[in-house]
Amino acid sequence: MRRDLLEVRRALPADVVAARGAALARRVRELDELRAVSADSPPTVAAYVSIGGEPDTRALIDGLRAAGVRVLLPVLLPDNDLDWAVYEGPDHLVPAGWGLHEPDGPRLMPEAVTQADVVLLPGLAVDRTGLRLGRGGGSYDRVLARLERAGGRTSLVVLVYDDEVVDAVPAEPHDRRVHAAVTPSGVHRFRH
Repeated sequence: MRRDLLEVRRALPADVVAARGAALARRVRELDELRAVSADSPPTVAAYVSIGGEPDTRALIDGLRAAGVRVLLPVLLPDNDLDWAVYEGPDHLVPAGWGLHEPDGPRLMPEAVTQADVVLLPGLAVDRTGLRLGRGGGSYDRVLARLERAGGRTSLVVLVYDDEVVDAVPAEPHDRRVHAAVTPSGVHRFRH
């Protein structure tokens, strides 16, 4: 399933990826969790910089930052876990391995994600119960486990294309459900 989904993404023209990314950015800003931006208590969103055919997140992270949201971006560690740093704008992203771009600011430690009000997750697909299919590296499985151990009320949102909201995805015992999926056409909420 991963191979097929990645093949479809690789075939998407760059202009389609960009247009869908712009639509996705608008949809994310519609999330109830982000509507009450306050100067006294701006929300924190853990996001990521998209690569390849993933839904484009550059307009999204720039728009969140411009709206006063504190944006955390991941930094891939040698063991595939994720550290985090505050996003200070596109001039502060540096190339990293695997085609990734990471923030150049101070590292906040892997636990920093537990400060987020919303975590925007990459995924290849999500099913109608909120199970997310990732790339299989385990980085975000660790993030989700860390958030569960912290016991917070972080909203978990996967970013996918419309046709990647599917009836079912393969599941492993360690998989955790997300609360919502945002696609270019809308927000899909899951009950669990």
